[in-house]
Amino acid sequence: MNVRRRQRLMVALSLVCVLSVAAALITYSLRQNINLFYTPEQVIHGRSDGRQVEANQVIRLGGVVVKGSVKRDSKSLSVHFLLTNNGRDNVAVEYTGILPDLFREGQGIVAEGRLDETKTLLATQVLAKHDENYQPPGVSVLPLSDDKSEVSLVPSLKRNSEVKP
Repeated sequence: MNVRRRQRLMVALSLVCVLSVAAALITYSLRQNINLFYTPEQVIHGRSDGRQVEANQVIRLGGVVVKGSVKRDSKSLSVHFLLTNNGRDNVAVEYTGILPDLFREGQGIVAEGRLDETKTLLATQVLAKHDENYQPPGVSVLPLSDDKSEVSLVPSLKRNSEVKP
């Protein structure tokens, strides 16, 4: 093998090694920041592949707030409630902070946080779910043209068709 071919081979092998190390570091870094979505049933009984959800793992837990389960602390912003997805399996959630306006019993939510050893979710964020027809208070949909193919979200003010100087 001549010298020039050997140098090219060494450069190519070095490049492959550097790219492999970079890919491994990126994969490891992303694995630390992944938040997987689980249902209360999966947290209690394990996933369909048989693996259990580990304690201290950051997860997103989605379900419906069980009616009659919301307990608020009168001296702080701490809230305790149960989440379910099938009516049988409930996971306790503890959250300290301001809840979304749409949060209520019987409402679908997604809570993000760490699962402790007792399978209680210590939530750092709570998001309320809503359907596609939801509009925030004070906003209405008005047509922009006669064919009504375009709509615009504008504040709930009467729109004047005439502009007076």
